Amino acid sequence: MVSETRASYAHFLTIPTRWADNDVYGHVNNATYYSYFDTLVNRWLIDRGLLDVHLSQAIGVVVETMCRFHRSLAFPQAIEAGMRVGKIGKSSVRYEIGLFGEGDLAPAASGHFVHVYVDRASRQPVPVPPEVRAELAKLVVE
Repeated sequence: MVSETRASYAHFLTIPTRWADNDVYGHVNNATYYSYFDTLVNRWLIDRGLLDVHLSQAIGVVVETMCRFHRSLAFPQAIEAGMRVGKIGKSSVRYEIGLFGEGDLAPAASGHFVHVYVDRASRQPVPVPPEVRAELAKLVVE
């Protein structure tokens, strides 16, 4: 049983499921959950002006993801994706994510997503930009 609830997360984004998200078993395909993780994190960064997908010098590349499935989600359900920051390192950040069915108190899936910041051109690790670090700190849940 999952012990986390909505209160475990600092930020939420509603993500509509699409017809194509369902697999032949009638629920969202497991690989699609990672797309929701990616959408949640990058939408948060873009909405705060912390990521310009075409111009930012430092960009986050995914080095690790993990997802635990607690129960199925399915089209046409809307997903309420919750996010918090578990750790901010020198050049990395670990986002912890819960995917909730509309109005559900416990997540249908939970996991994490790790970005390592790199220089766009060289792809070599760089420190998390100060303005990004400051905003990330707001998502740390004790």
